[in-house]
Amino acid sequence: MTVSQDEFHAALLDPGRAIPEGLCDALAHPAGRRFNVYRNNVAVSLTEAMHQAFPVIAKLLGTQNMDGLAGIYLRQHPPTSPLMMFYGETFPEFLAGMRQLSHLGYLSDVARLELALRHAYHAADSTAIDPQVLAIAPEALMASRLEFAPAMRLLRSPWPIHAIWRFNTEDGAPKPEPEAQDVMITRPEYDPVPQLLPPGGADWVAALQSGATIGAAYEAAAEQTPDFDLGATLALLLQGGAITSLTEQGQDNEPTRLDP
Repeated sequence: MTVSQDEFHAALLDPGRAIPEGLCDALAHPAGRRFNVYRNNVAVSLTEAMHQAFPVIAKLLGTQNMDGLAGIYLRQHPPTSPLMMFYGETFPEFLAGMRQLSHLGYLSDVARLELALRHAYHAADSTAIDPQVLAIAPEALMASRLEFAPAMRLLRSPWPIHAIWRFNTEDGAPKPEPEAQDVMITRPEYDPVPQLLPPGGADWVAALQSGATIGAAYEAAAEQTPDFDLGATLALLLQGGAITSLTEQGQDNEPTRLDP
């Protein structure tokens, strides 16, 4: 009897399923115990991968609860790639849909932050712009556009996700206060860094990502946050090496791109 790939896959990821009938080892013996060992090793490896990918979630829930969640997640969302860096991409949505965790509304957004940090770590390399490139006439600067490093990520949440992340990763970090927080992830060197954005900062960066000029993005941010501090957010971008080029609009209305 031939075992289909779907049967094998389903049994491999669910310890509650029977070993597929007709499954044999290399010596034509019933797979039995060997299959159970293999199935257990796969589950353990994927559970460990979830702990490594979402350490703050694991800390918030506890090891035993995280192990249980990883098992449920594994059966509902089996791996779609042999690369473990991609495993867990749907975990934030999975957490948001868990009725038993509805009283911990911040969990899914904290998971989004951890996932974004992982994606930023694996993003393509880039060269940051020299800050001196921005030393042009104010009118020209406001009419210019920026391009960003592939590693940069922007997250917005009604929860204090940056404070929760810090409290669970840094010794002596202050206890989170109930407030909405916007976070920008940059990768100035080898490891990504989550930065708390000032009010209006996320609106400005999001507008720039959509292709707006610095000035138009500022107006959009100031409309929502009248006291928006452009300088503070720009400084975070420069410190994080997140700006890779500036395209200046010339007098002939032809754009001039200034790369590193």
